[in-house]
Amino acid sequence: MSGRCNGCSGLTAGFGNRAVGWLDAGIQWWHSDNGGFATLMSNLNSLSLPGRPQDTRVVVAMSGGVDSSVVAALLKEQGYDVIGITLQLYDHGEAVQAKGTCCAGQDIHDARRVAEVLNIPHYVLDYEKRFASAVMEEFADSYLSGETPVPCISCNQKIKFNDLLKTTRELGAAVLATGHYISSKKGPGGWELHGAADADRDQSYFLFATTRDQLEILRFPLGALKKSETRALAHKFGLKVAEKSDSQDICFVPTGSYSQVIERLRPDAVLPGDIVALDGEVLGRHDGIINYTVGQRRGLGIAAPEPLFVVRLDAEHSQVVVGPRESLRSTRIWLRDLNWLGEGTFEQIPEKGLELKAKIRSTGAPQAVTLRNQDGVAFVHLHEGEDGVSPGQACVFYDGTRIMGGGWITRAEPENRFVPEKAVRSAEEFVTATTVS
Repeated sequence: MSGRCNGCSGLTAGFGNRAVGWLDAGIQWWHSDNGGFATLMSNLNSLSLPGRPQDTRVVVAMSGGVDSSVVAALLKEQGYDVIGITLQLYDHGEAVQAKGTCCAGQDIHDARRVAEVLNIPHYVLDYEKRFASAVMEEFADSYLSGETPVPCISCNQKIKFNDLLKTTRELGAAVLATGHYISSKKGPGGWELHGAADADRDQSYFLFATTRDQLEILRFPLGALKKSETRALAHKFGLKVAEKSDSQDICFVPTGSYSQVIERLRPDAVLPGDIVALDGEVLGRHDGIINYTVGQRRGLGIAAPEPLFVVRLDAEHSQVVVGPRESLRSTRIWLRDLNWLGEGTFEQIPEKGLELKAKIRSTGAPQAVTLRNQDGVAFVHLHEGEDGVSPGQACVFYDGTRIMGGGWITRAEPENRFVPEKAVRSAEEFVTATTVS
């Protein structure tokens, strides 16, 4: 079944023996096949804004994919004054020094075609220079300093939820809607950020840096939908992107080779150096720390009596530090640039700390942590510990479904900093073996 919901501006689309309504920002409604109806009544529209949809202008960030296209279609169906905006951020041909491989052009074409089908205005904004300086250059510098950066978070923080929000205001729009799988709702202390209903699609890890002020004018219409439901809606609206595959790689690293992009951006900055054991013993040589990541086992180019892993990258001395698996586990991490979305301020958290859950990786399961304020610096104790924690990664906090904020990891350590006896023995055995041979 599908049709317009009497009494509210929205679309329902049937899936099996139920029908999915649109949930966002405090308004939830649905139909069932037996004729039942439920709604949370409010004097606000479905975007939690006063006034009729037709009197409300909304900007939709259109990437050319199925998710943002469905957002634009849903809002148009509900009667909002929708404007689509696509950001030209990069050129694959330039990124890899290859001609004729600009995939961004196809995405822009797809977004424009969707806008034509929906009969909404569509604009393309050239943000290539801004993106290069704020995201790509930072990515290269971070890697060269021995970190493992997450550029998608920086892009959301500095481009999409900063510059694009300014454009939203300039166009006289009330809110900016995106196709992210995440939810927001008005809480007792203001707007809150919550994980998506579909845990497999949840993008909260990449949006932890969203500020309270930004949440006021951001809306996430897909927070209650599964990907299959989004694609079904795209088919219903007649959108040719309904089966378009999701992007998997970092947009400016289309080949998957980070080092290739970094060498292009910083051609004289990649330096060779030593591969060393935890006790400082030199085990081999490397061509640049950008070719290694914390936790890496394969491709080290050294022989040892037991498997060795990259434990940390020392950019100052151009060293790749390796050790046994147990050396990878960290239980203590420190953060910079904390964005706190919980109650009150970070400075007001109890002296004993807060018991929360946290993710160190977007695909990892949240684990129990204690967050403390150590003289103004965010300190996190990982109750179970985590392998392969690297500076530059994000640590994102959760309280149930609510995102409490997060920050960038600057340092990670085990419970104690002593070199494991097994690690010392491994290094000694390696040196002995190579000397004899």
